[in-house]
Amino acid sequence: MKKIVLVIFVILLSMQNSIVLGANKYGKEITLKNKTRISEILANPQKYIGKTVLVEGTVVAVCEKKGCWMELSSDKKFQKIKIKVKDGEIIFPLEEKGKNALVEGVVYEIKMTKEQAIEAAKNEAEEHGKKFDPSSVTGPVTLYQIKGLGAVIK
Repeated sequence: MKKIVLVIFVILLSMQNSIVLGANKYGKEITLKNKTRISEILANPQKYIGKTVLVEGTVVAVCEKKGCWMELSSDKKFQKIKIKVKDGEIIFPLEEKGKNALVEGVVYEIKMTKEQAIEAAKNEAEEHGKKFDPSSVTGPVTLYQIKGLGAVIK
């Protein structure tokens, strides 16, 4: 009985920060203080590959299958960046869509051949229930993403 009470107390205590601050925390604690604009990462990706950054943006999409990624809007219109985490390591709930997120993670690059890009685009279209036209992929593709380490969403 004492163990059950202790477990409940620990759970309530850990939830207190989220309730008081009105924020949900995922993964590791954020340690960086200075934010990097998403537009700056996308404009100069080679400068940031392998570096840990702190970004902020509105959650515009969340993985509907496993919650293993979310996309943040950039500070520039029509730009976004994907925050990817190892399946099961962090799970982003669908309810976070539309909220503001502060994310710490490592920028990385994905280079795909045309065939790989077609397969990736096909999978993404299926995931979103959209039709896919393979001719829409015209050549090799390079993507820049952030391996999410920790996030605060409110």
